[in-house]
Amino acid sequence: MTPSTPAPSVLITGATDGLGRAMAIFLAANGYRVFAAGRSAEKRASLDRLAEEKKLLIETLDLDVTSDDSVHRGVTRVLERAGQIDVLINNAGVAYVAVVEEIGLDDLRRQFDTNVFGAVRLIQAVLPAMRERRSGRILNMSSIAGKISTPLMGIYSSSKFALEALSDALRLELAPYGVRVVLIEPGYIPTNMASASLELSSAYAARAEKSPYVAVYRAFQKTWKGVTQAARNTPEDCARVILRALLDTPPRARYTVTSRARYGVIAKRLLPDRMLDKSILRSMGLHKPL
Repeated sequence: MTPSTPAPSVLITGATDGLGRAMAIFLAANGYRVFAAGRSAEKRASLDRLAEEKKLLIETLDLDVTSDDSVHRGVTRVLERAGQIDVLINNAGVAYVAVVEEIGLDDLRRQFDTNVFGAVRLIQAVLPAMRERRSGRILNMSSIAGKISTPLMGIYSSSKFALEALSDALRLELAPYGVRVVLIEPGYIPTNMASASLELSSAYAARAEKSPYVAVYRAFQKTWKGVTQAARNTPEDCARVILRALLDTPPRARYTVTSRARYGVIAKRLLPDRMLDKSILRSMGLHKPL
């Protein structure tokens, strides 16, 4: 970018905490004008203060991806401020942890309303202008859970599988119009999302000991503890991959983050389903009949 070229504008959902916050700070530090969307007024104020202290081009805005009106207001504000949206990063997400038989349908709807319908709301709001000017990038935050589904993660994984399929179709639909669509597939990275997920799933955890799936819940808890203890990546690692996906011309269809995610993608591609199932069950201690 030359001094006379305006900074590319980036709208990030779920941007006031965790991976989204790291993205907002990192991209702003690398010359982007960032609009950081989130629901928490306290977290938006914290990011505003940081941006002012570090003189970063970050503006926060109140945006709820599950609300049509909120998305319309948020996108309209960004367009008023920046004139156009060069990049959309669909990062907002929630995760329910429960076995499929026990998940409440209202919770299932909330899962999809945020992770899938929310992303589509934003895409439909920004895409007409991107398509008309024949430029723009849409980055959808998936997960290794969008490749491999494990016990208790079926609800979350199903939303990420859906996002992967939507992104694949969208990438092809937009190819003639010069708009790029990219999937980001992180493995586990420590953020507040883990504690938020535990809170969302607390009712299922409270009933776990009386559930017929108690052994599965216990196995998940043990395995998850190992995953979290072994985690070495930071949100900034993910932000660096995001920047690469914005600078690569053309970008790849998918970018993984963390070695665990890369291994998972390879395993999904190379192993037959039966062998992959056995590997997952053995790693959780569920390979023997209960």
